[in-house]
Amino acid sequence: MSSEQRFSVTFEPSGLVFEAPARLPLLRSAREAGLILPSSCRNGTCRACMCRLVSGRVSYIVEWPGLSSEEKAEGFILPCVAVPESALVLDDAKVLDLRAGP
Repeated sequence: MSSEQRFSVTFEPSGLVFEAPARLPLLRSAREAGLILPSSCRNGTCRACMCRLVSGRVSYIVEWPGLSSEEKAEGFILPCVAVPESALVLDDAKVLDLRAGP
C-alpha cells in the first residue's frame, strides 16, 4: 500500500493551512478541508478562483488554463485546475473558512 503524496498549502495573510493531495486540484482539496475559494466553471476558463502563488510549484490538469502569459509571469494560478508539486503559499484574501465556528 503506497502512501499518497500530500503538500501543505498556506494562505497569506490569514495563515489558514490545509493539506493537498498531489492528485487533486487545489480548489477541491481546499473544499474537502473546509475552505471555500470563489469558483464557477471549475475547468480553468472563468477565472473566478484566480489567485497568486507566493511560493511553490503547481502543474495543470488541463493543457491551457485561462491565464495570460503576463498573469503567469506575475505568479497567478487557477486553483480549480492546478495540482500541487510542492508545499505552497497562496496570497488570497477571498478564502472562506467553514471550519471556524459562528
